[in-house]
Amino acid sequence: MRVDEYAELTRLEMSAIDDLIERGKLKSKVEDGVLYIDPSKGAQSVVPAALTQIDPGVQMIVGPQFVEKTIGTIINLHEKVLGAKDETIESMRSENLFLKEALSSLQELYEEDRKTIETLTEQLRLSQREVEFMRRKYKLMWGKVVEGFGEEKA
Repeated sequence: MRVDEYAELTRLEMSAIDDLIERGKLKSKVEDGVLYIDPSKGAQSVVPAALTQIDPGVQMIVGPQFVEKTIGTIINLHEKVLGAKDETIESMRSENLFLKEALSSLQELYEEDRKTIETLTEQLRLSQREVEFMRRKYKLMWGKVVEGFGEEKA
């Protein structure tokens, strides 16, 4: 996520985020001139170090600001996840609609091609019948001529 979104979610100042990046606590990268933060790698840097080593027998008091920041961060991340889920669902719906329309178009083309093939097959059958008729006609005609030519010579 962008660094300004991360700052808004964690409610940390930009100087604190820069410090965490310099110390290697946050994973970051720059793309197209925009600084991006990997929020999954920086969770340990937001939690105070005193909370990372908790003894089961010791009661610990956490300040209200920390609780508010944590709850706010969780809610904001949850909202981001829901927004991404909605965007994904919408893109899947539009993709499915596109695929459905493409399939319908292909079915129509298939039907047109099938009708064209039937028409061409019928034309071929008729042409073959006509050729066979002409073959028999010329065979009869030339057969009589050849017979007549043979009788004249004899």
